[in-house]
Amino acid sequence: MTAPTVRTESVGTVVVAGAANLAIAAAKLVAGLISGSAAMLSEAVHSVADTTTEALLYLALRRGARPPDARRPFGYGKESYVWAFLAAVFTFVAGAGFAVTHGVTTILVHEHSGDYLVSYVVLAVSFVIESVSLARAARQVRAESRRWRTTPRRYLRLTADTTVKAVFLEDSAALIGLVLAAAGVALSELTGDELYDGIASILIGVLLLVVAVTLALRNLSLLVGRSVPARLRQEIDRELTDLPAVRRVDTLLTMQLGPADILVAAKVDFDDAATGAQIEAAADAAERRLTGRYPEIRYVFLDPTRATARDAHPDPASPADAGETPGGAGPD
Repeated sequence: MTAPTVRTESVGTVVVAGAANLAIAAAKLVAGLISGSAAMLSEAVHSVADTTTEALLYLALRRGARPPDARRPFGYGKESYVWAFLAAVFTFVAGAGFAVTHGVTTILVHEHSGDYLVSYVVLAVSFVIESVSLARAARQVRAESRRWRTTPRRYLRLTADTTVKAVFLEDSAALIGLVLAAAGVALSELTGDELYDGIASILIGVLLLVVAVTLALRNLSLLVGRSVPARLRQEIDRELTDLPAVRRVDTLLTMQLGPADILVAAKVDFDDAATGAQIEAAADAAERRLTGRYPEIRYVFLDPTRATARDAHPDPASPADAGETPGGAGPD
């Protein structure tokens, strides 16, 4: 079995997003300090949070791709979700917390100093740069969704590659945040009331909060141990059932070990006349079929088992495996 490797496309997406956010954060900070705009300062912290998030996601990709060893026989894939979860928490604490509190302070104090023009220039440049970063993430999402024969929206909802999901959501949130900041600055300039600038800052914080909670819950689900989607599970079951000498698959268990690592374990009822050699050949064929069709499947374990009377006549009303199983490397 080959060792996991760093997903080059995901690394490139994260690096581009991180470099863009770092440059934007510096520009927004200067603009916020010069103009005194709460929304601009919130956007600066937003970009700092995103930059830190990209650094943590890069670390997640590198750490999670380490090969298995004696202490971690199934590899370090789940560690990538630890770092991605920390990235979501940082976005929640640093980005959303600062934006909301600073917006409330601005509303209460109603204080603004400096020129608005610099804010508009930085917001426009930032929008262009964020659009470039989002375009790369969207291109990867479209390519992966085609590979899994699903829609980009469903891929984003179910993918176990939380790095590209995080970059896509953060860049999308960044563009929305820029529009909110521009609206807040413009309304404050037109009315002379900093209330709108403060409200824009609070809305940016709420936006960050939604993104952070979404990513945190997704990574937490993967950390606990999540199965693959229902459609992929059905295809795995079909591949195993079609093997020579296999009568039926009694139990099929799957787990997402990392962004590109899936474990498959099954209790299989072989033909009573099957020899040991035939069972070994079937197990070898199962691994070759599944890993050939789905490179993300890294481990395949088959347990020959004798069907019981209940197994031979399963309850047709049994709710087991009904409906969609959430998550997995290959979206439903």
